[in-house]
Amino acid sequence: MTQPEQAATAFDALHTRHAAALMQQAYLLTGRPWLARRAVERGFWLAWQRWPEVAVDPDPAGWVRAAVYEYALTPWHRLCPGLRTARGPRNPSSAGPSSAGHTSAGASDGALAAALLRLPAPHRRALLLHDGVGLGLNATAAEIEASVPATAGRLRHARERIAALLPQLGLDGQPPERQGEILRARLTALPGPPQVPPPVTGDVRSGSERSAQRITRTAFGATWLFVLVTLVTIAVTPDHYVPHPERPQAGVPHSRMPADRERGADERERGADERERRREVREQRDAAREEGNSAREEGNAAVRKKIRQARLAPEIR
Repeated sequence: MTQPEQAATAFDALHTRHAAALMQQAYLLTGRPWLARRAVERGFWLAWQRWPEVAVDPDPAGWVRAAVYEYALTPWHRLCPGLRTARGPRNPSSAGPSSAGHTSAGASDGALAAALLRLPAPHRRALLLHDGVGLGLNATAAEIEASVPATAGRLRHARERIAALLPQLGLDGQPPERQGEILRARLTALPGPPQVPPPVTGDVRSGSERSAQRITRTAFGATWLFVLVTLVTIAVTPDHYVPHPERPQAGVPHSRMPADRERGADERERGADERERRREVREQRDAAREEGNSAREEGNAAVRKKIRQARLAPEIR
């Protein structure tokens, strides 16, 4: 058996063992049968595309389970009404005989599934992994990428919420270990999505290969489109500066100042003229003041001279 055949055989065995259980878990996470089927299909698609990595993983089923949970709880599903988490399971009591005992059991299972869907997504995932799948606290914390105290807090809040919504389960007042046992027995007994079978093994591998080819073609197409746009831009862009025909540049002296510099020079000249005019006015005013002072001095000297002459005149004596 060649290496590709061995890989296909190992992948088919992994899908056969875990596809149905993952369908049930994804259905409990979302409440939508077709979204659960799509999540399982996408998880195994990704596993086949990265099979060399998954094959050497210590827990290949856990690798696929993490991919399925991530797709099932993707936040962008809220933007599409058909992909949002349902408020309750679809046809919760459709499976099983129609006797009174089975009807009451189906109604109880539907109530538990509805209560599980009312939990926040992180609490729902932690509760399903720990109490439904049976992972330990450390393994649950590692898979949801949270600390151990945070994971323990999510489990505690989820169990308290389930106990408040479904008091008939008898969770209230029980120790955490007993609460986990009760929930594990009830969660593992919940039915899977009604009338929606898990994807076929061969179809999963072929679908994964087609998806990888589409991604590769899209990447090559985007790359070639970018290259084409770049080449067209280079071809239509001139390799030298071409002046605008309405603004010829010939005959313009290189020493010509820009408009703002010319305006600055004109303002400086006007300021210098204004300062020169003020200086001339100030000099004229100072000259007039000096002439007035000289005239007063001359007048005063003439008066003093006349007074001296009058004092020395003999007829006055």
